[in-house]
Amino acid sequence: MTRLWLVRHGPTHQRVMTGWRDVPVDLSDTAALTRLDAYLPRNALLVSSDLIRAVQTADALTPSRTRLPHCNDLREIDFGAWDGLHHTQVSARDPVLSRQFWENPGDLAAPNGESWNNVTTRVFRAIQTLIAAHAPAHLIIVAHMGAIMSQIPRATGQTAFQAMGHSIDPLGVTDIKIRAKDWQIGRINHRP
Repeated sequence: MTRLWLVRHGPTHQRVMTGWRDVPVDLSDTAALTRLDAYLPRNALLVSSDLIRAVQTADALTPSRTRLPHCNDLREIDFGAWDGLHHTQVSARDPVLSRQFWENPGDLAAPNGESWNNVTTRVFRAIQTLIAAHAPAHLIIVAHMGAIMSQIPRATGQTAFQAMGHSIDPLGVTDIKIRAKDWQIGRINHRP
């Protein structure tokens, strides 16, 4: 059995769409990091997205764990032209598309961006590669809200729209057990 521990990176304090833009993380809440570190298995392998907010969060959890190389396929959804815009600016720029993007996640993408289906496939492929190389293992994957949400339907049977309804907080943990091709969800967005 392989167990995934999907951890959202620490807070960025961004109030705008933040996808592939590389923004800093605030890791000043050392008590939260200590609780997270204590909750996660010590013998786990640790990998992160290559974006600095995920890398630095993973660095804070590394001392007692084996660190794997960063993986750009674990990145957040690429919001393209919407990256860096407030949701009100996105709505004004693309009123119909922006609404459909969230209400009917699938093949729709922001201009020059990525669809829900694309991010789901990209992240799943990265996870499958990690599993093939290291199973059975505990894998701590420090990633992003969209990347984590994109894997929930595989383990729950929920639709993409339902998965997007889950809160995925900074430093929240979503765990998934994998036996062969059977994915089973544990806790979603657990905050130790």
